[in-house]
Amino acid sequence: MTRWNPFREMEDIHNRLFSLWNQTSSRPANSSESPTLSEWIPPVDISEDDNGYIIKAELPEIKKEDVKVTVENGLLTISGERKVEKEEKGKRYHRMERAYGSFVRSFRLPEDADNSKVSAQYKDGVLTLTVARSESARPKQIQVKIN
Repeated sequence: MTRWNPFREMEDIHNRLFSLWNQTSSRPANSSESPTLSEWIPPVDISEDDNGYIIKAELPEIKKEDVKVTVENGLLTISGERKVEKEEKGKRYHRMERAYGSFVRSFRLPEDADNSKVSAQYKDGVLTLTVARSESARPKQIQVKIN
């Protein structure tokens, strides 16, 4: 005798719906694997130092003209597109695992960030954004005088 678990049934339904959602009609005719749709979300590292915040996003094979960075109302947004390689005559793909298409990543900046002092550098497929801290939020060292 097996004990009935309603959550197990919900998990089974979820898995079935998820597998249906991921099916696509663009499957190659001679493929033996079921393709899955993947959302293109570039990985990001966020760190901070005494001067401000550093955001690094991996954007391989994307031209800098295809990347847009905006800051509005304390929200920093990185968007762009990695375009699919054009099919060349005589070239057949056996597997395509890299994700393509548009992406958008947004991050709420901390209150001590200066939205007007954001710089961007793009090198070797890595976008590095530097967001300065506002002058009032930076720690100030006070010299102590001895009498």
